[in-house]
Amino acid sequence: MPFRLLISLGLLCALLPLHHGAPGPDGSAPDPAHYRERVKAMFYHAYDSYLENAFPFDELRPLTCDGHDTWGSFSLTLIDALDTLLILGNVSEFQRVVEVLQDNVDFDIDVNASVFETNIRVVGGLLSAHLLSKKAGVEVEAGWPCSGPLLRMAEEAARKLLPAFQTPTGMPYGTVNLLHGVNPGETPVTCTAGIGTFIVEFATLSSLTGDPVFEDVARVALMRLWESRSDIGLVGNHIDVLTGKWVAQDAGIGAGVDSYFEYLVKGAILLQDKKLMAMFLEYNKAIRNYTRFNDWYLWVQMYKGTVSMPVFQSLEAYWPGLQSLIGDIDNAMRTFLNYYTVWKQFGGLPEFYNIPQGYTVEKREGYPLRPELIESAMYLYRATGDPTLLELGRDAVESIEKISKVECGFATIKDLRDHKLDNRMESFFLAETVKYLYLLFDPTNFIHNNGSTFDTVITPYGECILGAGGYIFNTEAHPIDPAALHCCQRLKEEQWEVEDLMREFYSLKRNRSKFQKKTMSSGPWEPPTRPGIRLSPENHDQARERKPATQKVPLLSCPSQPFTSKLALLGQVFLDAS
Repeated sequence: MPFRLLISLGLLCALLPLHHGAPGPDGSAPDPAHYRERVKAMFYHAYDSYLENAFPFDELRPLTCDGHDTWGSFSLTLIDALDTLLILGNVSEFQRVVEVLQDNVDFDIDVNASVFETNIRVVGGLLSAHLLSKKAGVEVEAGWPCSGPLLRMAEEAARKLLPAFQTPTGMPYGTVNLLHGVNPGETPVTCTAGIGTFIVEFATLSSLTGDPVFEDVARVALMRLWESRSDIGLVGNHIDVLTGKWVAQDAGIGAGVDSYFEYLVKGAILLQDKKLMAMFLEYNKAIRNYTRFNDWYLWVQMYKGTVSMPVFQSLEAYWPGLQSLIGDIDNAMRTFLNYYTVWKQFGGLPEFYNIPQGYTVEKREGYPLRPELIESAMYLYRATGDPTLLELGRDAVESIEKISKVECGFATIKDLRDHKLDNRMESFFLAETVKYLYLLFDPTNFIHNNGSTFDTVITPYGECILGAGGYIFNTEAHPIDPAALHCCQRLKEEQWEVEDLMREFYSLKRNRSKFQKKTMSSGPWEPPTRPGIRLSPENHDQARERKPATQKVPLLSCPSQPFTSKLALLGQVFLDAS
């Protein structure tokens, strides 16, 4: 299938007609306007509870009506909820929160932070809010979107993550100290998604700031995972970033792997990158061949393809939405309907569901108000208009309000069997779950723009078109305007030309063989160079594609330790021998 066709299919959400009469089980139709208001009320019940009881902590504890820091002490819920405010139409609160974040958030702190979570929630949230600022009525500075306070905050946060990429493989550690870098003794084992989920945010950051180091390290990490796949085309769940050896060899589409596949597709669309799409399509063939059974996706041994876990994980529910982005609508709908049966059975998706037994897995019975099935419903409804998808939205609103709503927000469901609650409201509830529900019921939202309207912005680098649609959601549902990546293009090109000239001059003054033999262990760190790229006039275009890094940081030495005590990414899946 031609790549341009894949791109157009990826933007089906902006092109296909919608159908608005969705019959419910009692014969009534979920009224989109009614459920939009219900979802908006859900958002403000949770948001106001956070502000009143938890700010400036990261997240709300809804059962005790207080707050706690979870991912780094960033007032995380406020960052995660910011673009949702605009999608719901609240420009005044958006403007107020922008000022609050500038005054209160500090990344120069002695905190151990998840590299993955900080990227998708903080960097992604700030980039999205930065690009939406003008639409929200914020008075932007000269040079926007190539400059601005939220962009500078996003860049500062991302730079705090760069030391994690200083490994022999270029694949990052899972945790970094924001003040000191990677701690001595930090585990070198990182989940696959924790390595391959940077290209959307980091490429956007490089495009807007002109500093290629972010996109460079993200691409290297993606390529190292691709090069580490098994002979049958699968990747495992956790890998040692120092040695490149797989530690957890279970292959699937769910926890620990999921957003790696997601970012190959979304990175391909965002960057118009044929290679990233080709990589995903190769993975997709292997996934179909070895993990798909009756439109369910199981876990298999990555080298043999034998089934290791016949379970469905709630995090896998993003997959039908991702299939819709490559135009595979029929398969997407069949898998979605499988997942929807689980929702109907429990009133939510348990973290693990044993497919042969048709029931939950012990100690994995909870539902932390995850968005993935709703996300897929939103994508598929935009592509098909199938009323079944509105029914899922209705069921989600009713279930969450009935089971999870408490006086101070919405609580994680600890056990779907008896509806026991846990004292946590994850920031993604406001960033993703509520946002996707609202967009499912709001067909005219600006996010769904089909290109019929747009804004023209004059920047120091020329005229720029923004807001025409085709937004790419990062894995935390923060929308990125793909047109913005071209607003600062001339700045990037001029910077790379200067860098190329300086490096050419430098190479003439030193012995070329010594220059080419430099490694990360014998000199200042640079992101690993992809094979076949040399800095010479003949390969000038290739050099520009590589975008050599300007940041040079000493390599850290990190002794390994057992990874089972440190895994904290994407649901803590492989924590024990069972």
